[in-house]
Amino acid sequence: MRVAIGSDHAGFELKEILRAELVELGDDVVDYGTDSLESCDYPDIAVPLAKAVAAGEHDFGILICSNGVGPSIVANKIHGVRAAVCHDTFSSKRAREHTDVNVLCLGAWAIGRGAASEVMRAFRSASFEGGRHERRLGKVKAVDDEMRAASRADA
Repeated sequence: MRVAIGSDHAGFELKEILRAELVELGDDVVDYGTDSLESCDYPDIAVPLAKAVAAGEHDFGILICSNGVGPSIVANKIHGVRAAVCHDTFSSKRAREHTDVNVLCLGAWAIGRGAASEVMRAFRSASFEGGRHERRLGKVKAVDDEMRAASRADA
């Protein structure tokens, strides 16, 4: 699999652990940063990662900060990205199967290393089921398209 991973300073240590695990699983992993515990801003990591996922350069992405919320908000601003904060295996698997989530967001201060690994593995192994969920995602896309068109008209 082609996986994008990134974090701010609060998620750096967990990112390094999950990145190594993904490489061990045989995935092609691109690290979008950060590369230290020095303070940085999650949008600077989330935007390029989300754009690359939306462009199809990666099968999915993982973003990590202290609680996962900020990068999730930023990633969801990118057309074609569906990001979700998941801290348990049920949510992470279901996010892929029913909502076709393509960016998993984790809170390093909200989840332990072992649980984070299990959540990542559940997300990684799941896939979109399609069927009735396609109708719902079509409605989500329609809202997104409407908001993008309105935004362009206002510009």
